[in-house]
Amino acid sequence: MDLRGKTVVVVGMARSGVAAAELLQYHGAQVRAIDENTGPGILPQSEASFVGADLIVLSPGVPADLDLIEAQRKIGILVIGDLELASWFLSGPIIGITGANGKTTTTALTGHILKQSGVRVQVGGNIGTPPASMVNTSHADQWNVLELSSFQLETTKKFHARISTALNVTPDHLDRHHSMQRYAEAKGRIFHNQTADDFAVLNADDAICSAYAGQTKARAVWFSSTHEVDGAFLCEGQLILHGTILMPANEIPLRGLHNVENTLAAAAMAHLAGVSHLQIRTAVKTFPGVEHRIEFVRTLDGVNYYNDSKATNVDAALKALAAFDGGVWVILGGKDKNSDYTPLAKLLQERARGVLLIGATASKIAGQLKGSVEMISSETLEAAIRQANERALPGDTVLLAPACASFDQFENYEHRGREFKRLVHDLPSKHGLKIKKESREN
Repeated sequence: MDLRGKTVVVVGMARSGVAAAELLQYHGAQVRAIDENTGPGILPQSEASFVGADLIVLSPGVPADLDLIEAQRKIGILVIGDLELASWFLSGPIIGITGANGKTTTTALTGHILKQSGVRVQVGGNIGTPPASMVNTSHADQWNVLELSSFQLETTKKFHARISTALNVTPDHLDRHHSMQRYAEAKGRIFHNQTADDFAVLNADDAICSAYAGQTKARAVWFSSTHEVDGAFLCEGQLILHGTILMPANEIPLRGLHNVENTLAAAAMAHLAGVSHLQIRTAVKTFPGVEHRIEFVRTLDGVNYYNDSKATNVDAALKALAAFDGGVWVILGGKDKNSDYTPLAKLLQERARGVLLIGATASKIAGQLKGSVEMISSETLEAAIRQANERALPGDTVLLAPACASFDQFENYEHRGREFKRLVHDLPSKHGLKIKKESREN
């Protein structure tokens, strides 16, 4: 679309919206910025603010089914998201990565493998840099590795990725998408415009992901942690890629079976982008991990503290808990996403000593998990850390894996994770010793 002289309304002026507005202005559009929070140059989110619009661009945080937006669609105004807009101008092939859980780690790992292997690459999307901010740094011979959320994908029209993956699709954001079917459909849009020359890397152990193979023209490449597939799989402690041993699973510097699966997917995508087995193995071994994803914070009085603030849904919390053998004090709670917390009960019984409940969803979680393990009402993160510290014994683990969004008490999951680390580092030793602060990522 030729944007010169067009009136384009950008809804939502957080980081992605600002980046979209700047890209639109660069291409000659007359930009009208709209947000619930007005300010200099920002109009209110009202019907009058949309009058005369030629195009509407939504930030990921803006629900696509708002009445004001639906009204514009009915009169024929094209509504897209920031990802779709950026894809019109991005140079170079795209690797698109989505999934309920693991997409940030897999995106970062894929970018790391390509970079360490001498492949020209930039990484962004739902991780770090908004897609619109990547346009001016993109090149025809460079890969764009993008983490993509359901919020970004649901507003795509012509977005096309050379290589796409769906890592898993488990219940999340049901407060936004209203049903699992709509959530799965939003994720599946990543494959819609792929051709027979493209690749869809799919989780053979996930029924929804497997079904995407029948909804795309792309060639399916599979990954599995349970059985042999045409692609990448785990067998007797070894990662196998296209019939050849890639590396032992114990060389992956990340905890948990879910990170083996993330590595399988990243390896499959990197190989499709031209990276050799040896290059992949070498790069994986040097991957530093991602902040707020089962991130080791500190050992104090023999107790290990881990930050998995990115565990914002039940499945992510399950994966985090499964990464530890036992003796875990789990901090759960935050803003509900219309989630069912009962799937946590069995693993909590097996591996947790107790649950410390915080935030707006504490009473719901306590009701659904009643009888599974000791429930401690903490209300705040600070109180939860203090109470866990008082109860934990040497060899135990204190794990922040909230299974909820953070917006009841924090700005975002990063803010929650940083506060967890700050509070943990401020804990004194029970023995009156000054312990040197540590921080490394797993």
